[in-house]
Amino acid sequence: MATVIPPQSKKQKREAQQPRDVSLIPTGLPNVSIKFQALDSGETVGGSLRVPGGITEKQLEELLNQLNGTADDPVPYTFSCDVEGRRPMDPIQPIDIKDNLYSSILEPGYRTTEDTITLVYTPRAIFKVRPVTRSSSAIAGHGSTILCSAFAPNSSSRMVTGAGDNTARIWDCDTQTPKATLTGHTNWVLCVSWCPNGEVIATGSMDNTIRLWEGKSGKPVGDALRGHLKWITSLAWEPIHLVKAGEQPRLASASKDGTIKIWDTSRRVCLYTLSGHTNSVSCIKWGGQGILYSGSHDKTVRAWDMNSEGRCINVLKSHAHWVNHLSLSTDYALRVGPFDHTGVEPTSPEDARDKALKNYEKVVKKNGRVEELMVTASDDFTMFLWNPLKSTKPLGRMTGHQKLVNHVAFSPDGRYIVSASFDNSIKLWDGRDGKFISTFRGHVASVYQVAWSADCRLLVSCSKDTTLKVWDVRTRKLSVDLPGHKDEVFTVDWSVDGKRVCSGGKDKMVRIWTH
Repeated sequence: MATVIPPQSKKQKREAQQPRDVSLIPTGLPNVSIKFQALDSGETVGGSLRVPGGITEKQLEELLNQLNGTADDPVPYTFSCDVEGRRPMDPIQPIDIKDNLYSSILEPGYRTTEDTITLVYTPRAIFKVRPVTRSSSAIAGHGSTILCSAFAPNSSSRMVTGAGDNTARIWDCDTQTPKATLTGHTNWVLCVSWCPNGEVIATGSMDNTIRLWEGKSGKPVGDALRGHLKWITSLAWEPIHLVKAGEQPRLASASKDGTIKIWDTSRRVCLYTLSGHTNSVSCIKWGGQGILYSGSHDKTVRAWDMNSEGRCINVLKSHAHWVNHLSLSTDYALRVGPFDHTGVEPTSPEDARDKALKNYEKVVKKNGRVEELMVTASDDFTMFLWNPLKSTKPLGRMTGHQKLVNHVAFSPDGRYIVSASFDNSIKLWDGRDGKFISTFRGHVASVYQVAWSADCRLLVSCSKDTTLKVWDVRTRKLSVDLPGHKDEVFTVDWSVDGKRVCSGGKDKMVRIWTH
């Protein structure tokens, strides 16, 4: 009997009816002149080149690798072309080249075949992070709700969590066991922060004190740092590339009492107290230019110059309600300091400084100029994108959430911003101009936190609905759903080498997720 082709399934029939996207490149397209320009330094490579008008992204990549002499070990790149707006007043917009030059630039009419097209290139992450798909372990140990968590900047084998049982704990993720319990606080541990050199952990607590601990052993480094009048809301370490030779990085702490204190961690004294906010300070970040940014419940964001003894140099007022969280486009580079995804230890403090500076400049340099952007999220349902060193006016207002925005994060390369809100959605925005890109829907309750993978291709979110979800940034879809927790999940973090995700929440369990 002859083989009969089985009848089409519903899905196949439905797909056959869809209008197909026929992106045919017309024959006889003339050659066009292109120039390659580096995004970070603004230098051009190889002068003006004649290429076919239908050249694909892959071919552009090969060509650029040959010009750069990296054809044996090719680096993946993304290409974009800066296009002027339709009206003279419109800002210049970067248009990404998706599959080929014709369909991205020539067909929409941004450029003609007569023009010389300048293609701005940026290297993509060299390594791929695999999406996490399973819970490799659930570790009990905390006696109460887990409130915060962080991986070490140099490896995915150590992470720290802080909880409502007045302790923080260091976990060994290789053996999935508790490594050390950090006892000393007399109230909830609200925030934990790992120093970018990987040596010290700082914990801030409801008991108004900050404590320091050795990153490897968990032994306390001296006694508590006292001085704040109310509980500690946020901690930020000084970036490694700004630390002077022979010194330890300084620590900044923000408190409900409206002040920020800067601590010398080796002498264990308070250097400055920055007062100016009239209400609780909710979030602080120490930028790579030596500026400390703070968001507060008094609806303002302040910039403090740490190079001149913490003077307040800028007050940004645009929000109509509490500022909940802020993120810098260089957050990831500042967090990993001198490390990369391999976790190789620097040989000396000088080497650490150089490596940290290199990591930082990779993200912050645009056409040879330094550009550190900041995004702030608020209870007024909106976010603002700022270039705080240039102006007191925001670059863009980002609206769309239906309830308060709890968490924002720039992607490691600074290209995207992701925001999590109590309206159950996560939104993706362009990190260069704050334009809305897409919404990730899937959670059925408030989303508390989001974390990026080191290669910017994936992000993970944790929610009140007890699940974690992994989202694919390129397809803008849900990649993996991770149930497992028995109650709300308050905190999530993705390790620097991309191998593990940790989460914790109301069910007192630390869960470690792998692929």
